[in-house]
Amino acid sequence: MGGAAAEETSVLGLTPVAPDRTAAYGEHPDQVADFYLPRGPRGPRGAARPAPLVLLFHGGAWRAPYDRRHVSPFAAFLAGRGLAVASVEYRRGGADPARAGRWPETFDDIAAAVDTVPSLARELGLPGVDPDRVVLTGHSAGGHAVLWAAARHRLPSGTPWHLPSPSPLRGVVALAPIADLATARALDVCSGAVGELLGEVRGDGDELTARLALADPAALLPTAIPTTIVQGGTDIDVPPAVADAFATAATGAGQDVRLVRTEGGHFPPIDPTTPVAHTVAEEIAHVAGTGPAS
Repeated sequence: MGGAAAEETSVLGLTPVAPDRTAAYGEHPDQVADFYLPRGPRGPRGAARPAPLVLLFHGGAWRAPYDRRHVSPFAAFLAGRGLAVASVEYRRGGADPARAGRWPETFDDIAAAVDTVPSLARELGLPGVDPDRVVLTGHSAGGHAVLWAAARHRLPSGTPWHLPSPSPLRGVVALAPIADLATARALDVCSGAVGELLGEVRGDGDELTARLALADPAALLPTAIPTTIVQGGTDIDVPPAVADAFATAATGAGQDVRLVRTEGGHFPPIDPTTPVAHTVAEEIAHVAGTGPAS
């Protein structure tokens, strides 16, 4: 088995970990979040203090067969490092398992989760959780989700997801993200997933262009929110060129983006059996203000 296939098999072969609590952030069955409460030392020197809340968005090319269960071992791993985690589900493709995403519902859910889940954690009275210190992290399509969520104040004021000011986030840590939709579409990342996410219709180029301007994180810079990208050097699912394009766009817009290059491909960042996952945990802790950067 080749390296990329072995990495995917390792992640998808892990036993799912049940959350401590599940709660709905909306009325649709997919609008739920699994909470994993912090365990282990919290903060530098193991200081006992409420843990920052990590909103985790899973990947899977926005396709329905891939849900939050495959990142549950990673969520539990982060909780074991002293972080509180809310693993977010959201609407992906519909009845056709090959279809990627829904326009605009996928974006509705990302926005609703970021706006609602921290308050939900507070209302639930989850022990050891500080819902005022929020970090967004996501893998692959979930990496797109968190970069886009951090940029909603850059959207035109008439759009439904617009915020008048940046979300009160400590920062974003995007893992092998589909960060630049135009580049990803040109490279046919995940077999046409970007076009499907945007509801691309053959011959309707103007509508696609308009949606791309609203959905592409690379078109919504700068955000003024601390941003880190963790990217595997041998990733063939979302090639490094996608992250590089986002970083270049950020530089052009005057925003510093921390780009951490790691060994391996697409899946090690969410595989708790790999050293890369430890690097990710350190980056999240750094952004949250509970530990040094790697």
